[in-house]
Amino acid sequence: MMHTDMAKLKGKIVERAMTQEEVAAKIGIDSSTFSRKMKAEGLSFTVEQMHKLVDILDISPQEAIQIFLQ
Repeated sequence: MMHTDMAKLKGKIVERAMTQEEVAAKIGIDSSTFSRKMKAEGLSFTVEQMHKLVDILDISPQEAIQIFLQ
């Protein structure tokens, strides 16, 4: 099972000067759902959500592998 590196993902959100609420809205999920996913290492994002996060946060392919494919 894949685990998302939440620390790296949070770092990307901060780097882009966005809030978790803004990111949740942009990927089309409720902010409380996004918050739960961020707090629970095992509750990973869907492939579609990962693609949206990569686009929204301008994550490079190498960083995406480090963040999402642990």
